[in-house]
Formats: sequence, structure tokens, C-alpha cells
Amino acid sequence: MSKGSVDYVVAGEIATVAVDHPPVNALNEALWIRIGEIFEEISLREDVKVVIVTGAGEKAFVAGADITELGAKERFSGEAYARLCQESLNKVEFCPQPVIAAINGFALGGGCELIMACDIRIASEKARIGVPEINLGIIPGAGGTQRITRIVPKGYAKLMVLSGDMIPAEEALRIGLVDRMVPPENLEEETRALAEKLAAKAPVALRIAKKAVNEGIMGSLREGLNIEAVYFGQLCATEDKNEGVDAFLKKRKPTYKGR
Repeated sequence: MSKGSVDYVVAGEIATVAVDHPPVNALNEALWIRIGEIFEEISLREDVKVVIVTGAGEKAFVAGADITELGAKERFSGEAYARLCQESLNKVEFCPQPVIAAINGFALGGGCELIMACDIRIASEKARIGVPEINLGIIPGAGGTQRITRIVPKGYAKLMVLSGDMIPAEEALRIGLVDRMVPPENLEEETRALAEKLAAKAPVALRIAKKAVNEGIMGSLREGLNIEAVYFGQLCATEDKNEGVDAFLKKRKPTYKGR
């Protein structure tokens, strides 16, 4: 079986990361590691403002893990594998740039876990999403049981994890697992348009906004409000804030410098 690849290209201020492992972009251990490496690299690039993640081809975003590889896992190797996958997706979630998932087809198992680590999820009407690991006698191991309850209602999260059923894009939109649903032929264009819209924002504020949400949701409301106030104060001291306010008052387009 081909080992597949995960690579990225940068066009303008937007990086596009694509999983390419025919026929369904299944993730093996090498690809999980590569995802982490890519997001480590992107996180250090000042020229990249927004990241798009998608799957190569038209059939699948990522349709799960390499089942042959999973079959060889035992008690401790299985735990180590889960921790490796979790660490890679932590690098996606905590990448300083906003990350948009363009879900072009099946997003199952590790694919569903990957989209849940992204900030914004846009799905093709053809997309099918689920965490079917229960059907293999296991559970999601790359953060799926934890992130899903932070995105959709707890009861529905349990339904998905316990049943292993796939849901269509329309249902995923209804429960909040995806944020937008578009015709397949419009997915690339609409995802790119959103990425460009975000990339035009003040770079420091864009990153801090993501950081504030990520950090605040992990604590109490009081702790989150404190985080927000601190970051708000930091941004008030930036040149970009002065530029944004001046541009608004003078009814012109701002020119942000990222400082």
C-alpha cells in the first residue's frame, strides 16, 4: 500500500494543507507525524495568515486511519499511538493561525477528529462525517471523545461515539459539527474566499482572538474574562489598533503591519 503524503503550498498569505493517500486518504502513523511537522512549521511562518486543510481528490477528506496498522496495536503500543495522534492534532488546534477545514467528502474516524481540531469547518453537501471506531471494538483515540463534546450537544456526541453512525453534511450543520455547507463545486471557492477575508484582518489581533477563545474555553467564565481583558489591553498598545481605528474614522481601508 502507498504510504501517501501530506504537504502544503502557500499562495498569497494562505497555506493549503492536503492529505493525499488514495483511495480514501487514510492516515497511517507516518502521515499523523507529518501533520504535526507541517503545523509546527506553519506556526513559525509570519507570511502565513490562514491555513486551509483538505483531502486530495473528490471522494474523501480523510476516511479514517490505516486499519492494517491498527490491527497490529496492543495495550501499550495502542496508547502510544493515540498520544502521537493527539499531539499532532494539538498542533493543529493550537496553531496560531486560524485553520479552516474544507471537507470535500468522507471525514471519518481520524478525519472527523482532524476537522474538530480546526477552527472553522466548511462541508460539501456530499460530505459524510462520523467516528465509527466503536465498530472496530475501539474508541476514537486522537481526541475524538473529548473535542466532540466541546462542539456538539453532549447527548448527540454520545450518540455518534456509541453508534459509530455516519451523518450527512446537512445533519452535521444542524448540530454545529460543521459551520457552513456548500455545493461541492463551490467548496474550494468559498473556503478560499473566507480564508482571504480572515487574512485581511490585523494579523496580531487575528492570532490573539483565536488564542483567547482557545484558552478561555478551558477554564471558568471568570478565568476567561481575565484572559480576554489582558489580551484586549495588549492589542490596544499595537500599531495595528491605531491604524484600524484611524481607517474606520476616515472611512478608508486599513493597512496593517502586524505590529
